[in-house]
Amino acid sequence: MKFDDLDARLRIFETAHDHCALPGLYLVARLDGRGFTRLTKEVHTFEAPFDERMRDYMAATTRHLLDCGFRMVYGYTQSDEISLLLHPDEDSFGRKLRKYTSVLAGEASAAFSLQLGAMGVFDCRISQLPRQTDVVDYFRWRQEDAGRNSLNAHCYWLLRKRGHSVAEATAQVKGLRTAAKHDLLFAQGINYNDLPTWQKRGVGFYWEDYQKKGLNPLTQQPVETTRRRLATNQELPPGPAYETLIQSLLHSQLSQPRSGVTAKSV
Repeated sequence: MKFDDLDARLRIFETAHDHCALPGLYLVARLDGRGFTRLTKEVHTFEAPFDERMRDYMAATTRHLLDCGFRMVYGYTQSDEISLLLHPDEDSFGRKLRKYTSVLAGEASAAFSLQLGAMGVFDCRISQLPRQTDVVDYFRWRQEDAGRNSLNAHCYWLLRKRGHSVAEATAQVKGLRTAAKHDLLFAQGINYNDLPTWQKRGVGFYWEDYQKKGLNPLTQQPVETTRRRLATNQELPPGPAYETLIQSLLHSQLSQPRSGVTAKSV
């Protein structure tokens, strides 16, 4: 059989179930580390429940994803997960979801593995959100999840370090109300409210404008150029203030031109 005939007959099996996101929908990719509990507690010796090295590896991976060829508005990481808000005008690969999930998972796995010096693998899923309010709710949801997981993790590892087994620590934490968890930590000299913000609310990444001074190569007159760079925020606010931050990013970033560069004489 000729190649063209084979290609026409078999390619359909790859593409028949392609799903494309509708134009204008907000796409949020969520990436999760595969087997990261074992990776960080057994294969590698990271501090429990949080380790600054792991935070920095996840931050570097998120920054890479925000600048790996897709038009991104916001990135967020907590624990072993990363969430990425794509610009609604992003149309790479004809908005084929399988391309987004496979490319982003591959980019994340490669970037994280280079940071770690060993293999680390991510999976990826896409949420298709119709409204800006859904985008705000999504990131509020992930931040709330970060807070719940952080409090539970601090309580769990406190009990483990006091000699409780995995089953005992898990059962005890599961049976406690939020106030009781705070009391458990406080009795051991840990004020949860005083812990680093990134442990409780995650880390955010977004584009910001800055002024770069230079000379016009033709007139040799000083000029200021407005450029864009990635900002890292380890002090994300909680609750409604975080919602306001996401809304402001949506309003400012969605109005930015693709280049994000302008110049003026000074």
